[in-house]
Parts: sequence; structure tokens; C-alpha cells
Amino acid sequence: MADFESKNLESELAALPQPLRSQVQAQWDEFRSRIASLPELVDDSACQNWLASLPRVWAASDFVARTCLAFPDVLTGLIQDGSLCRPRRTDEMAARVAIAVESVTDEVGIKKALRLLRRREMLRIAWRDLAGWADLTEVLTDLSAFAEACVDQSLMVLHGWAAARNGRPVTDNQQEASLIVLGMGKVGGEELNFSSDIDLIFAYTGEGETVGSRGLSNHEFFTRLARLLIDVLNDNTEDGFVFRVDMRLLPNGASGALVLSVDAMEQYYQAHGREWERYALIKARQIGGDRVAGTALLERIRPFVYRRYLDYGAIESIRALKIMIERELLRKGIEDNIKLGPGGIREIEFIGQAFQLIRGGREPALRERRIRRVLELLSTRGDITPQAARELRDSYDFLRRTENRLQMAEDRQVHSLPQDDDARLRLALAMGYTQWSMFQAGLRRHMGKVHGYFEQVFVAPQQETLKDDRGLAAVWQETLDPQSAAQRLAQAGYQDADATIETLRALRHSRAYGELSAHGRERLDKLMPLLLAAAGLSTEPATTLNRLVTLIEAIARRSVYLALLIENPLALSQLVKLCAASAWIADWITQHPVLLDELIDPVSLYAPPPIDELRAELQMQLASLAADDLDRQMETLREFRHGHILRVAAADVGPGLSTEEASGHLADIADVVLEQVLALASSSLAARHGRPACRSGGEVSYPGFAVVAYGKLGSRELGYGSDLDLLFLHDACADQGMTDGASPISNEVFFARLGQRLIHVLTIRTPAGILYPVDMRLRPSGSSGLLVSTVDAFRDYQLTKAWTWEHQALVRARVVAGSAQIGRTFEAIRSELLCRGRDPEQLRQDIAQMRTRMRTAKAGASGKLFDLKQDPGGMIDIEFMVQYWILRHAREHPGLTGLRGNVRILEALADAGLLNATDARVLIEAYRRYLSLEHRLKLLERSALVAANELGRFPQEVTRIWRATIGTAAD
Repeated sequence: MADFESKNLESELAALPQPLRSQVQAQWDEFRSRIASLPELVDDSACQNWLASLPRVWAASDFVARTCLAFPDVLTGLIQDGSLCRPRRTDEMAARVAIAVESVTDEVGIKKALRLLRRREMLRIAWRDLAGWADLTEVLTDLSAFAEACVDQSLMVLHGWAAARNGRPVTDNQQEASLIVLGMGKVGGEELNFSSDIDLIFAYTGEGETVGSRGLSNHEFFTRLARLLIDVLNDNTEDGFVFRVDMRLLPNGASGALVLSVDAMEQYYQAHGREWERYALIKARQIGGDRVAGTALLERIRPFVYRRYLDYGAIESIRALKIMIERELLRKGIEDNIKLGPGGIREIEFIGQAFQLIRGGREPALRERRIRRVLELLSTRGDITPQAARELRDSYDFLRRTENRLQMAEDRQVHSLPQDDDARLRLALAMGYTQWSMFQAGLRRHMGKVHGYFEQVFVAPQQETLKDDRGLAAVWQETLDPQSAAQRLAQAGYQDADATIETLRALRHSRAYGELSAHGRERLDKLMPLLLAAAGLSTEPATTLNRLVTLIEAIARRSVYLALLIENPLALSQLVKLCAASAWIADWITQHPVLLDELIDPVSLYAPPPIDELRAELQMQLASLAADDLDRQMETLREFRHGHILRVAAADVGPGLSTEEASGHLADIADVVLEQVLALASSSLAARHGRPACRSGGEVSYPGFAVVAYGKLGSRELGYGSDLDLLFLHDACADQGMTDGASPISNEVFFARLGQRLIHVLTIRTPAGILYPVDMRLRPSGSSGLLVSTVDAFRDYQLTKAWTWEHQALVRARVVAGSAQIGRTFEAIRSELLCRGRDPEQLRQDIAQMRTRMRTAKAGASGKLFDLKQDPGGMIDIEFMVQYWILRHAREHPGLTGLRGNVRILEALADAGLLNATDARVLIEAYRRYLSLEHRLKLLERSALVAANELGRFPQEVTRIWRATIGTAAD
């Protein structure tokens, strides 16, 4: 014993700074005199290293030292059974509480049992933390689990007693009624600190009354039960308390009813819920009572917490709440507060909660109660940088450990740093520092980082701009005389000030502005000077402003979009830039205002991702949705498609994309969408009917389904407004097999329904618009043919009945989604058809006739304007010649069939010596020029008509080659 002390205890004591060393030495001497079994504890206990840790632990916590002195059996018990030196298992805490209360018979007994258990558990948790044996996660989890177990186990006992006294509560429909206890704040987030209150909300499952001689309404029964539970936990007896209970988060606060039915609670949040209650409910978790009913209640109030749209108003609201907190701190003179002060714990939570409230309605993964996990998710999603996430988490850990050790000192709920020198030294030592100044420097470093990140998110970004642009604010508010207003607009870049004033006046007196709420009007009044200033810097301020005003009229009633632009200067500047560059983009965002969120990050906005990233992103988004939630799946598909098309357009008008790059990105988006639409539609039908199956000789095979793309999607030359020309194929067995589910249907019916469902998902108009217009006229027999064909029927039709123009269409066709086997079969059929021997003269006649019919049906431009597609020498002439050359030469050059894009085919024809190199270069340059102009004109919301002199000699040269190849002028 003496050797052990000299080598461990005395060295640890000697390492303590004065005056903590003297205090711990005195406490140790007193403790040793009271423990007769101390040698056995040192030599034979399950926890051999407890003594070496004692000086550090007692120096850091007078609460621990006093508890050990007053109740030495608590410490010896923890040492002897090894509990002090090992973490609790997940279910162990609940079991210990259950054992403690199982034999109690009255309220006095349950109070005493819980308080004695608390003394033991809080001593164990504090010792393990201060000794450095437990990480922060263990400490927070143990504290939260203990609180939950005390609530839940106590409620079970108390409910039984109450039912025995007053009868069993039942609802009006004679179902058993029960109480639900929601844990809020730190206990809800499983992040409870050492001396924290627990914030609770009570609800019961339905109105009714108890069954018994002393009938009570359910409301009265559960009110009494809740009060009794609070008293059992909160009452300060001779043994102390278990947890202080805070009920201020109840609906209507302290003045509201203590308990509400689940129906009344849902109605309250829908009708009267306040903004700060949304933040509080982020961490809501059931910690006691009816688990099934609690889960259902949280689901019912979820729409109040997480809005279905992107809610950038959350930033504004949290900023207002933070200002209120800071004013209260200043009023009380508590500026040095590690929880609520600048850079404190609450600022980290606010950063996470802001993103949760903005996006949680659309992204279920963000509905996370634990702030450290939220920071990880935000980093993974790109909302904050990995460095920001790492530094915020490190700071959170430091601050929470500081908070716990500050409270462990005296088991008091404190958040302000101590002013007493001894208390400061105690806290510094608990945090691993030998001097207060060193700890304080570390604390300031962490809080400075936190506050810096907080300001990046929450400090109003437009304050200085608003000060600088008071003149434009006055123009918008119509408080300037006309001459002064015109002068200010001219200074901002507007040449026709009168027209601009009229545009603003029309918006200000419009129905859209008049129907705004006071809050919405306040937001628009903040936004308009910013838009005026930014649009004035564009090359055509009036045109840009008009496009922006159209957008504002469309989004004004969803004032969260106005908040997004106010809160995000980058989003505002990108919006103005894109609207100035493209009427189509302005209209695209106006139709789909959710795309405003895409403008926040210019790096990703101007960098369309490759197809593998697109595929992974869409799969991840859909995986987070319920398998049977078709409405949300369709909205997600549309928002994904709209957002990525915006990225392509932004890159097109911004950094610039080649024509092939832009078309390729657009085709990638369509391919990925079609893959997922087919997967969703297939799984939905299979869940109801089973998989299509073919049975032969006792063996079962499962036929597949594939989507074939023709036209511009097939050749990956897709434009911004292109339809999708599609064909559906399946390879079901010829014997009319059946699906293998509980409600079987024939394979033919299954695949027909699958085709119908595909078209429905692609074309139905939802709040987010449509996915793609679909053209199915290229299927066998055209509009009169079956929607879905077998592979064999398709081949037979193409071999025996198809027109030459249908074989022309095959030049650009490819399988874009579905069965790989059908894809290989289709490629073989396509190659077979394209490589057939043909009479060159008949082929020329067929193509010339088809071109003439097309020109007659779709007359081109006249006069000085040239129709890029239809006029002689235009795009279709080039496409028809390419198709002619493939059909003419593929038999001798089968490698040509592996190509789809017109430019690639023209290059291959020249390489094979089938096309004059000079003519090939003319056609390639002309086609690229036409396709580029088509894209640009679409982005400018103009038809594909240009002045003929813009195209130089291209039309004439293409016509020359046409005549030399086909032999008949297209006109």
C-alpha cells in the first residue's frame, strides 16, 4: 500500500498546482481514515488504476470529492464491481434504473431510489470523464441515456399506480390511452450535459375518460400523471434531485396546458407554431411512454419543422433569435458565456439548424438531432467545407467538454466562466492545462473560429450595399421626385430612366406586390435596390431588369426565395449574370424557382458533372425517399433534371462549352433520368404483380425491357428544348408467360403497362413541371402500332415493312436504359439492317422524296432569314446525306454502324475515303455552326431563324454537296 501510494498517488498529488494540491491532500487524508478496506481496494479491486486518477479527478471536481467523502460506499462499490473503469453497454442504463424502481411501493420510495442511483451514476460519469477514460460521445450518451431511463421507467411505475387509483384511461373509441414524453433540447439530441435541465413535452393519444369508479377525463388523468412525473424527477429532497425539469417548450409555453392530445398538439403547431419552436423540435425525440404513438406524433408535426420547399427565411429568423439572446446576455451582464455568447455552443447549433431548416423538408438525411452528425452531413453535401466542418466539430467538442467540466466542479448548471482564481485553476486543470491563461487562449481560439463561421452564415450580407444604395431604395419606394429618380437610375447605368421607373411602378402596384404579407413586402423592399444595382452593371440593364421583374412576380408569394437572394450575394449576382445572358435561362428559373438554390455555388453551377456523378447523385436522392412515394419521386426527378440543365446552360453562356460538350451533357442528363424512371416504374409494377417470367422445361427465365432513343438523344446532339424520340422493346417468351407475383398478369400486359407508366412519369405535369416531352411515332407502324414491341416483332417489321426513312432513323438509334441483353440484340439488328445491300439509285430517290415531303410539310423561312433546320443547305440536308452514306456504304464498311453523331460519322466517312475530305470539312463546320446557333437562339428564346449573311457560304456549299450526292435539290 505504501509503495503504491508513493509511486502513484503521491506523484500525482505533487503534480497538482497549489492550492488544489493542499485541498486534495486534506480530502484524501480524511477519505483514507474512513475507509477501513482501502488496502483491499488497492490490491484486489476490479479497477486497479482508480487511485492514480484520484488526485486529478478530485482537483477538478469538488462535487466528486465531497460525494466520495460523504458516501464512500458509492465509490467503493463502483471500484469493486469494475463499473468505474468500463463504459456502460447500450441497454445497461435502462436495466439499472428498472432494477432500482421495481420494488418501490410509493412516491417517497421511487424518489429515494432514483436519487441514490443518480448519485452513483453521476459520480461514475464525472470520474471517467475527468480521468480521461471516456470520450465526449460516451459522456453525452451516458447522461442522455440515464435521463431517458429515469423518465421512461418512472412513467411506467407511476402510470400503473395512477390507473389503480383512478381507472384505466381509454379513448372515445375504446382504445387504451397512453402518455407520450418528448425530450427536447440536449436530451432529445442525446447530447445532455452534466448538470442540465431536461426539457420535456407531454402528449396523450386521445380524448376519453378512465374506466373505473373514480372516472376522470383523459386530460385530467394525464395532467396529474405528468405533474407526478415532474415531481418525482425535479423535487429537491434530502437526497437531492434527479433532473431539473423545464416545461417552457410546451405549446403556449408556461401558460399553456401541461398535456395536450396528439390532435390538439398537431393543430397548435399548424395554426400557431412559432419560428423558434421549429428549431426546438429539430431535436425532439421520444424518451418515455407509448413508442408507436410517439413516432406517429413526430411524423405528424414534421411538416411544421421541415418545409417542403427550400426555406431560406430560416437564416433571417435565426439571426433575429440570436440578436435577442445577445441582448439578454448584455442586459444580465453575462458576456463570457460558453453556451450563448459569441462563438459559443449555440452558434454551432444555429449553423447546423439553419441548413437543416432550409433543406430538411427536401432532404430527409438532414433531419438529424445530433449536431456533430449534422456537421458531417453538411460537409459531405458540400454545404460547408471539410475544413469548416472539422473546425466546428473540434470547437464543439472543446466547448462541450468545457461545459461539462465547468458543471462537474460543483454539480451546478453554469455556462459562464468562473471569476475566482481557484475555480479558474480547477477548470484549466480539468481541461488539461497547467495555467488559466493557456486554457483561456485555447478557448478564445475556438470561440473565434466559431463566431467567424457563424458570421459567414448569418451576418446580413447586404448591409453595406443597402447603405450605399439608399438612392435606389428611394427610387423603388417612390420617395424621390421624378427628376432625382431619373438621375439616380442614370448613375446606376440605366439609359432610359423613364421606362425603368415605369417598370418598377408596374411591379410596385401589381397584384403580386399587393398580395404580399407584411413580411414578404419587407423582403422585396430589401431586395429590389440590390437587383437594380446589379442589373445596372449589365450590358443591357433595361432588358435584364425586365427579365428579373418577371421572375420576381412569379416567386414573390414564396418570399423564402426573396430571402435566398437577400442572404446570398453570390446567388444574386449569378442570377443577374444569367438573366442578362439568356432569356431562356431567365424563363427556366422563373418556371422552376427552386433552381435559385443552384446559384449559391458558382463553382458547381458552371461545372456540369460527368455521367457517373449524375447517376450517383440521382440514385442517392431517390434512395432517401419512401419506395411508394411516387409524387416525391417525380418531384425529385424533375428538380434534378431542371437543376442540371441549368448548369449546362450556365456553363454554355458563361465559361463556354463546345456544341458537342453542351449536347453531350444534356444527353447524359436524359440518359440518367430514363434509367431511374425505368427502375422506379419496373419496381413499382413488380411489387404488385411480380416479375415477368418465362417457363420452359422446368426452367425459369426473366425477360427484360429496354428503352431505345432515336433522333437527337440517340446521336447525343440533344438541345435545350428537344423532345425525346423513344421506342420500347421487350424480349418476353412467345408462350404468353405470366408474372410471378401474388397478383399475376401476362408478360405482355406487364410490359404494356410499364411503357404507359414510363410515359406517364416523363410527361405528366407536376408542381415542378414535366420531365420531357416524348414522341413515340418511330415505333413500328407509327402512332397506330403497339406502344411496346417484342424484339422479334421489331426485327420482322424492320426487315419486311419499314420504309427507308425508318432505316434512316436507325442511324442515330441507341439503347439508353434497361436490359443489357436487349441492348446487344438491338445493336445486332441495327447493324444487320444498316448493312443490307441497297440499290443506290432507289436509295437516293427515297431520300430525296422524303426530304421533299418534309419541306412541303414544314416550309422554311423566306426573304432574308434562313431556317437552320428546314431550309435548303440546312441541318436536315446534312443529316439526310449522312444517313444516305451510312445506308449506302455500311455493307462494305460495317464499322460505320458503331457511330451515331453526325460529326463523328462525317469524319469516319472521310477517313474511309467515301467522302471528299474538303466536302467533309465543309459539312462538319456547317453542322457545328448550325447546331451552335440553334443552342444560342434557344437560350435567347428565339426561333431557329438567322440572317442569311450570318452563315457565309455554308448554305450554298451544303446545297452543292446535296445536289452532287442526292441529285435533286431539296427545294
